[in-house]
Amino acid sequence: MSEVKVKPLADRVLVQTAPAEEKTAFGIIIPDTAKEKPQRGTVVAVGPGKKDEPLTVKVGDTILYGKYAGTEIAVEGQEYLIMRESDIFAII
Repeated sequence: MSEVKVKPLADRVLVQTAPAEEKTAFGIIIPDTAKEKPQRGTVVAVGPGKKDEPLTVKVGDTILYGKYAGTEIAVEGQEYLIMRESDIFAII
C-alpha cells in the first residue's frame, strides 16, 4: 500500500474499495452491468477525529460500509471513497 497525498479532515476516512465480484460461487461470470457496488474496503488514510471523539479505525483496517456511503474521488489515477466514520458499520 503506497502513501496517499490526501489527508482527510475531522472524522473522515479515505477508503480504497475492494474489487467487485467477477464470478458467483458456482462459477457464473457476472457481466459489468449486473455487478453490485462493493461494500468492503481498506482504510488508506484517516483524519484526526473530532475534538472529543477520537477515531476507532486506523490505516490498514478492512471495513464494511453502507451501499451508498461516501463520495467517490480519484487521486493519482486511483479510485477512492471518502466518508465519515459514522458511515462505517464494522471492522473486519
